[in-house]
Amino acid sequence: MEFEDIETVAVLGAGNMGHGIAEVAALAGYEVTLRDINEEFVQNGYEQIVWSLEKLAEKERISESDADAAEERITPVVPVEDAVGDADVVIEAVPEKMEIKKDVYAEVEEHAPDRAVFATNTSSLSITELSEVTDRPAQFCGMHFFNPPVRMQLVEVISGKHTSDETLDAIGDLAEAFGKTPVRVHKDSPGFIVNRVLVPLMNEACWMVSEDDATVAEIDSTTKFDMGLPMGTFELGDQVGNDVTYHVLEYLNEVLGGAYEPAPFLEETVEAERYGKKTGEGFYDYENGDGAQIPTDAGSEAVERRLAAVMANEVGNLVEGDVSNPSDIDEAVMLGAGFPEGPAKLADEFGLDELVETLDELHEERGHPRFEVSDALREAAEAGGFHGGEDADSPATDFSTIEIEYPGDMVGQIVLSREARMNTINPEMLDELGEALALFEDDEDVRAVLVTGKGDRAFSAGADVTAMASSASPLDGIELSRKGQETFGAFEESPLPVVAAIDGFALGGGFELSMCCDYRLASERSEIGLPEHSLGLLPGWGGTQRLQRLVGMSRAKEIVFTAEQFDAETMYEYDVVNEVVPTDEFEERAHELAAEMAGGPPVSRALTKKAMLRGWEDVDAGLELEAQSFGHLLGTDDLMEGITAFMNDEEPEFEGK
Repeated sequence: MEFEDIETVAVLGAGNMGHGIAEVAALAGYEVTLRDINEEFVQNGYEQIVWSLEKLAEKERISESDADAAEERITPVVPVEDAVGDADVVIEAVPEKMEIKKDVYAEVEEHAPDRAVFATNTSSLSITELSEVTDRPAQFCGMHFFNPPVRMQLVEVISGKHTSDETLDAIGDLAEAFGKTPVRVHKDSPGFIVNRVLVPLMNEACWMVSEDDATVAEIDSTTKFDMGLPMGTFELGDQVGNDVTYHVLEYLNEVLGGAYEPAPFLEETVEAERYGKKTGEGFYDYENGDGAQIPTDAGSEAVERRLAAVMANEVGNLVEGDVSNPSDIDEAVMLGAGFPEGPAKLADEFGLDELVETLDELHEERGHPRFEVSDALREAAEAGGFHGGEDADSPATDFSTIEIEYPGDMVGQIVLSREARMNTINPEMLDELGEALALFEDDEDVRAVLVTGKGDRAFSAGADVTAMASSASPLDGIELSRKGQETFGAFEESPLPVVAAIDGFALGGGFELSMCCDYRLASERSEIGLPEHSLGLLPGWGGTQRLQRLVGMSRAKEIVFTAEQFDAETMYEYDVVNEVVPTDEFEERAHELAAEMAGGPPVSRALTKKAMLRGWEDVDAGLELEAQSFGHLLGTDDLMEGITAFMNDEEPEFEGK
């Protein structure tokens, strides 16, 4: 099956994952059949899709016509033959039990056309074993979505022992057509990538409680506030379902050995049926208590080092087993689990030598196989890090929180690239933004800068407040504010024109960054605001000063004090954004606008920016700089080029001389 030939998708299972996958496929333009074992289940799933589409339309993430069209593309059915009889791709999302899935494929094989590709949405079960139930193992692979599929970006595309490259290419391209980021899993190994990192991490946290090395509060405080993960480890366990974690560990333990033995504390929690949020009680009490109330200052360096070591060892196991590579592991965990940095990069920053030493000491002291250091981790430590070999010859432009691109027409593009964290800005991104801008300013072939956010959810949802606030003192906060002011100020003062292209959220620090740009373009679905007052903060990267200059004191106070998110049209009326365009025209217009800016006269443009900025601070000083600049420009080659082109009714070609 070639990707170009895929027109119809059958989704088996109408539960949370199934109906979410069906919705994603329909939104991407595919004809979808949604199947479950009885009419009640399939109708419930279909109604959830309708509700979700209505919510997306209400929030202007999609148009009402797109929502209606997606709904019409979905057909709920019960008979298997009706679901798969004309399917090009069958995506199975039934309960995570091997026997149930095998029974489904045995039935589906009878009715699906020979051309159909089968993809299982398993999170840990063997692709190879499932494929061998069918007569088409080469047309069988894993396609693991993350919950909820409509929102989560990652899809793990997993090869079984028999899977053909053609099948993997087609499913990878299909995931991209769904608007997702596919990450290849090259070998059928339990847990694949994300769960192979997350589940042992959660298990190790439970082992630390079992062995009286740390408390739940200490561990969750460390992971959430010291390591900057989106949730505490036990908080995450309650969210996922502790029974799910336990069953995955049982499977890992059975297939991979004793290193994955479930911790006694986890086993006791599951035996007591404290499964987490879904039962009202897990590691935290959600029914009669306050839920996951995690202290911000109870973290421990020893806990952080031990958990980082365990994750590093799992990265080593995945590399050693030819399942994946450090870069793909990092991308998968950031997109699938919301980590601010991938586990391989986190381990590199911690120091692999120290983590290897930690594991060796624990193995000698306790003798448990989970502390046996993988050969790949030892080799990476000797090489200077997981990314040591990859990055040894990389230029200084190899950034980790942003990407730089050269789309042509003398434009340099900065892409805020922390998609899993909605492109939130941390100190590392501030440094890299400054480096990227300086790089473009030194490049004679770059005449304008375009700033965008990766993905379609956010330009930038603001500062990474959770990670910053966890360990910051008041003095640290002052320095952080000054750092952001300096970085953003460089964009405002740059001799190059800078365009901020806003698609999705531009909140807090993201909005403050856009204020420093010369032109703000927004898609219709964008939401813009300064929510700092809702957090007990204030805009700290220049927002208190620049916003009032854009919109006036009274309107600026409204935007800051209400802490609301304003739609793009309202912000256009407030003179915050210069232009609003339909979402489907946004990307083309952003590049067109940047190219228009790049075509202007570089010298006069740079001097104009200086004069305007200086005059904002002091009118007399601005007027003096204007006069001097005017005199200087009379002697430039660009002026003669402009006059000649005007006289000949041609477009000038300015060279910046």
